[in-house]
Amino acid sequence: MLTLAYVCSFIDRQVITLMIGPIKQDLGLTDTQVSYLIGLSFALFYTVFGFLIAIAADRLNRRNIILAGILVWTVMTAACGLARSYGQLFLARMGVGFGEGALSPSALSMITDYFPRERLGRAIAVYSTGIAIGSGIALLVGGTIIELVSGTETVTLPLIGALRPWQAAFVLVSLPGLPIALLMLTVREPRRCGPTSRAHPGTGDWSLRPALAHLFANWRTYSGIYFGMSVLTIMAYGIIGWIPEHFRRSYDWSIGQVSLWYGLILIVFGPLGAFFGGWLADRWSRRYDDGYLRAGLAGVALLLPGYALFALMPSPWLSLLFLVPASVGGAMPTTIASAALMRVAPSDMRATVSALFYFVISIVGLGVGPTSVAALTDYYFQDESMLRYSITVVATLAGFAALAILAWARPHFGASVAASRATAARG
Repeated sequence: MLTLAYVCSFIDRQVITLMIGPIKQDLGLTDTQVSYLIGLSFALFYTVFGFLIAIAADRLNRRNIILAGILVWTVMTAACGLARSYGQLFLARMGVGFGEGALSPSALSMITDYFPRERLGRAIAVYSTGIAIGSGIALLVGGTIIELVSGTETVTLPLIGALRPWQAAFVLVSLPGLPIALLMLTVREPRRCGPTSRAHPGTGDWSLRPALAHLFANWRTYSGIYFGMSVLTIMAYGIIGWIPEHFRRSYDWSIGQVSLWYGLILIVFGPLGAFFGGWLADRWSRRYDDGYLRAGLAGVALLLPGYALFALMPSPWLSLLFLVPASVGGAMPTTIASAALMRVAPSDMRATVSALFYFVISIVGLGVGPTSVAALTDYYFQDESMLRYSITVVATLAGFAALAILAWARPHFGASVAASRATAARG
């Protein structure tokens, strides 16, 4: 159920990338303004309120927090379809971010309590497949809806009335949210397991001092993972958000074509990368304390050439071919970073630690990624047809920077794992 909720969240989060052209035309926007809708608007509430919600998730019922979050982002995704101006759409996207901020910190904390540590990487890999599957379904379903209604000026929906095709797409993709929220009632809240900070064994102590003390004591580990993955997220969101538009501008593909083929690549090869990354992380972590980050670095090395070169290909089919290793490698560090954090965080700080992780990577990745590509296109190249070169510059710089930061963090993470194991042995 947690994975299904994650799939739903990414459908609602990513479907906007298919509608850049129609939204720009109807609202009279630039690439940079659209990039704020993809990234900054979502990231603002996703990060700030996600961190506050996570503090509650370390103390209260995590299942119920997730259920409330699903209801909020479902309503706000539908509200995106009712927006009549740039400001209204921006605010609705902020609401989507607010709701989705409740999910991953709570879910990762629950998963860590459901599974033993030797299987944690694979368990989180299953959850992380929601990123690729949700993004792929957003492309397939969203693309199909847009193709079906693109020939008409307006679409009339029951109880709502006439909408532009892109508005109708938002409303329709929001519909699965309500039944998924109801299904969350069947999920059991697990008992919290593992070492704790011993600071708030019940729900009475809401101080952040123990969490801050833990983070500062392991600052090299956390800063390396947080900022290494943040730079990687610049590449991920900066590129993935613009891939449909790249195929439209560079190869004259329709939204239906790119949503079909790239959606299938994400659905097939994204989960493959997540499962392989989780398996490799569990295998190497039995031999090395820093095994998780070794596996993460392998994933970055695989995705870097794919994302750096796909946009330069002379044909759409070669471009899609390079997106295969990019999708496999891209799913690996995302899965492994989450598992690595859960490996070293005390049980009563897991949601807070993971929320801070999402806070940092979202502010940097979502805030900077889509806009960095758009700003290069709008202000440096000053030509929409040069989008492919903007993608290549961002992918190359961000990819090598992520490799360097994660390589620096690797030995420090190993030391934190050894310290956590010693603490658990002392009981």
